Amino acid sequence: MSSASPTPTEGTAPTEGTAPAEGTAPAEGTAPAEGTAPAEGTAPAEGTAPAAGVTPAAGTVPAGETAGGTRRRRRGPRTWLAALPLVAFTGLCFGLPLGALLYGAVTRTDPGTGATALTGEHLSRSLQGPYLGSLLGSVQLSALTALIASVLGVLIAQAVVTSRSQALRNAVLTASGVLANFGGVPLAFAFIATVGISGVVTQLADLSSLGWNLYSFTGLAVVYLYFLIPLMVLVILPALDGLRPQWREAAQNAGAGGWQYWRHVGIPVLAPSLLGGFVLLFGSAFAAHATAAALVGGSVPLVTLKIADALSGNVLVGQENVALALGLDMILIAGLVMAVHLPLQRRSARWLR
Repeated sequence: MSSASPTPTEGTAPTEGTAPAEGTAPAEGTAPAEGTAPAEGTAPAEGTAPAAGVTPAAGTVPAGETAGGTRRRRRGPRTWLAALPLVAFTGLCFGLPLGALLYGAVTRTDPGTGATALTGEHLSRSLQGPYLGSLLGSVQLSALTALIASVLGVLIAQAVVTSRSQALRNAVLTASGVLANFGGVPLAFAFIATVGISGVVTQLADLSSLGWNLYSFTGLAVVYLYFLIPLMVLVILPALDGLRPQWREAAQNAGAGGWQYWRHVGIPVLAPSLLGGFVLLFGSAFAAHATAAALVGGSVPLVTLKIADALSGNVLVGQENVALALGLDMILIAGLVMAVHLPLQRRSARWLR
């Protein structure tokens, strides 16, 4: 009769006081006995916590975790490789033109010797005389149309939200999506055929006797509103949907009227979206060119029209690069607009969650 202790079979736990045979591993899912340490050179299984009373060595940080306790995501080379086409497209289509524009705006080439030297003459000239007038004209037209379109767009969007009609909502959103992208020469031709000097509506309603002139600052502003108002509807409608009915009910329970609700709740909540929509409309109107070129030509001073004249050679000798300086001025103004728009957009996004 043998007196040796029995070896535990697979799937059964060893009895108390018995140790596993040498060379055998503990069954999966079983924890090591208290007071025992893992063998040297072995790491604990993934997802298991260290034994009680065991602390990691000083100065060591678990893999994938920073010293502050936050887990850091590792980005392999494949992540950057996937973004390579976007980086190449951005550099080719935006980086190279921007570099050429910046180089031409701050340099001057001597026609006799061909030597190129840095100069600030083009930038200085772009802020003087008719060039400054065109820049201010674009700013005035963009600010006026953006303000009117913001007010009318908010009223239309609020009417859609209040009606709670899904058919009306779909119709307004579809029409706004189409009209917001309807610009350029086709839009100019539509207005010329409708409310131009010989337009159908002009003849029927005798608009000329009322002082209407499509080819003026006012006429151009009306044309801009045609695509700016739908754009504002698309921008502000999600923000109006974010106004929860519970806020209005709470204000009514507190005795607040309609005006007090909008003054203390609605307008403060919508303020970032309203300002963001305004600067977006301003930038869209500021960069528009084809519609103004087809309608007013050079009768209304706009910076986009001045740039087109300069690029076509309609400038004095030695001022060829003023168009590049005007383009740089537009980029700086657009950069300021985007610097205002992006923080406002992030702040208003929390109400859309």
